Amino acid sequence: MKKILFAAMLLPLSLFATLKVAVAYPYIGAVTERIGGEHVDVKVLAPGSWDPHFVVPRPSLIARLRTADALIINGGELEIGWLPALVNRANNAKIGGSGTLELSRHVTLIEVPKTLSRARGDVHPDGNPHFHLDPRNILPVAEAIAAFLSAKDPANAAEYDRNLKTFEAAWRERLAAWDEAMASAGGKRVVQYHGIFNYFLRAYGIESIGTIEPLPGIPPSTKHTVALIDAIRLEGACCILHDVYHPTKTAEFIAARTDVPLRVLPHDIGATESATSLEALYDALVGAVTK
Repeated sequence: MKKILFAAMLLPLSLFATLKVAVAYPYIGAVTERIGGEHVDVKVLAPGSWDPHFVVPRPSLIARLRTADALIINGGELEIGWLPALVNRANNAKIGGSGTLELSRHVTLIEVPKTLSRARGDVHPDGNPHFHLDPRNILPVAEAIAAFLSAKDPANAAEYDRNLKTFEAAWRERLAAWDEAMASAGGKRVVQYHGIFNYFLRAYGIESIGTIEPLPGIPPSTKHTVALIDAIRLEGACCILHDVYHPTKTAEFIAARTDVPLRVLPHDIGATESATSLEALYDALVGAVTK
């Protein structure tokens, strides 16, 4: 017994330690846990019910970053308004440079502006950063996370690769099911509060005929609201898609005037009571436009 204990003491500590990974949002945490399994300890910074652009810089978030071995973010400047200051205050060299994975670099962003001007509202210079709402983009996200974890923890790289393959196989089955459910949704029209669901709509051939925001980050005016009501009456819409973090007052007004149903949807895990997992998040989106 003493010999066994002594031999165990000589083994590399990396075989027993878990990789502490801070992630910006719940969807990233869910994928990281699927790939990392028992070898990662994931800490999510921003709750799924919050506006992902604006996160309250709590001291607890600094503590999570200070003790992290790695950081995984959405990127596309979605975190630009809150995360850099927290990282600076954490003063953790492990999450600098190659210690941070920016997922937006592993997908193709849409709506990249040709010119930048405040007259166009609060636009993201790299393009629309809400790429994860196309469920197809979860596959390159998972691959990037697996490669990142393997680089940080080579001793468990083989297991990360096995977990990735298992996840990919299961996810492709879900994609096929969602494709089948959405087969008749192509050509439908919707209205949104903000263009957060554009990746999902684009994936399934659904047209957004307008947003309740006249420009990104600009509250709706009476003139714009009336024009949007006219557009709905003229072009038709199956529903109004709304996130959980903007007020629904204007959307409720439009719904009452047009008889178009308002559907408040999750943008991430935990945003609504039904969005309890990565799969449930997309189930909710699919259900909203196939009712």
